[in-house]
Amino acid sequence: MSNRNVALRELWTLFFTFSKVGVMTFGGGYAMLPILQREIVENKGWASEEELTDYFAIAQCTPGAIAVNTATFIGQKLGGILGGVVATLGVVFPSFIIIVFLAGIISAFSHLAWVQNAMAGVRVCVCVLIFNAVRKLWRSSVVDLATMILFLAVLLASLLTDLSPVLFVVVSALAGILLKNWGVGRK
Repeated sequence: MSNRNVALRELWTLFFTFSKVGVMTFGGGYAMLPILQREIVENKGWASEEELTDYFAIAQCTPGAIAVNTATFIGQKLGGILGGVVATLGVVFPSFIIIVFLAGIISAFSHLAWVQNAMAGVRVCVCVLIFNAVRKLWRSSVVDLATMILFLAVLLASLLTDLSPVLFVVVSALAGILLKNWGVGRK
């Protein structure tokens, strides 16, 4: 098989994988986190838990949706610029098709009680998916006393202030550098 055929197959796999993530997700980027984790880390082995956590953090502080940004980062890692474009198109393609389809009929049915009740159920499900994503990220991120203190500080600051998430990410990155270097220096 030629190199071109292998490259096309890899790009198709990238597109299909991220399309699967996009089609299975309701509720936005945070709801995609557990699905991304399963597909990218467990099924494909394209990133480690730590790498995916890093992608989530960077995607959170860059413009755009977290899942789209994460798809772009992973696609670029695997296939360069073209891989980033293909992964991004893959993750947004299902939503685009669904939105185009629903836009024509949603206003006709949104007033129905069963539609409103179904959406209420979907919102509850999305909360559970986000909770599970946080639980998995917690296990790979809060690994010692220093990271627990950093977690609590960021949690309190985010609950008590209206500061930008970008500031939390930048300050946490600097704190991580300082804490880990300080810890290594003390050994």
